Amino acid sequence: MEKEETAKMTVTGATNNIPVTETWMRKHRLLYDGATRHPFILSIRQGSVDFSSFKRWLVIGQDYIFVRSFVPFVASVLMKSCKESSVESDMEVILGGMASLADEINWFKKEASKYHVSLTSVVPQNANVTYCRFLESLTGQEIEYPVAITAFWAIESVYQQSFAHCLEEGGRVPQELQETCERWGNEGFGAYCNSLRDIVDRSLQKASAEVVSKAEVCFLSVVEHEVEFWNMSTGDA
Repeated sequence: MEKEETAKMTVTGATNNIPVTETWMRKHRLLYDGATRHPFILSIRQGSVDFSSFKRWLVIGQDYIFVRSFVPFVASVLMKSCKESSVESDMEVILGGMASLADEINWFKKEASKYHVSLTSVVPQNANVTYCRFLESLTGQEIEYPVAITAFWAIESVYQQSFAHCLEEGGRVPQELQETCERWGNEGFGAYCNSLRDIVDRSLQKASAEVVSKAEVCFLSVVEHEVEFWNMSTGDA
């Protein structure tokens, strides 16, 4: 067996039928938990969240700015899917995610209106600027589809698992934040994230060892950016 094939089997877990995303989760569990169990998320779950911190993250528009940059990134993933994926359902899954982003932007506008915040005057914090630049760097034609879809899945997964944790038994989410947690932590969104994860695993199974390695680095980059993104809630980023 050639060296590249051997390396690929080691990274993807093909030798024991473990999906590549599962190998990443096991290998990088502490880092991943650092994003999905961030102190900001835990404070929401425990009901101890500082509402000024929450507003800084959400209502004052940092997440709104991110989502507006997320749209062209997802559009680029959709284009790559159309050109590179042999599975028609991939396009349908990604297109469904794009459609939901329009509703998400409108929801942010509604929340901003409720808190009397002008989204057009929001100044993006450094962590947000860096994250948005990272997204832009993934839109180029030279970025392989497995790498791009990995980033898409990782971003959505961190959000879903973070807010799903807030909704788990024993949580004391403030009533004012219940809608926010249910928006991203609901089971339907979880099923969607699982669909993306299936696409990632299928794509990486066919990819070269080099592309698999790039995708893993991209996964870790998303996790790091997500931690910095949550840090904005306390003004640390």
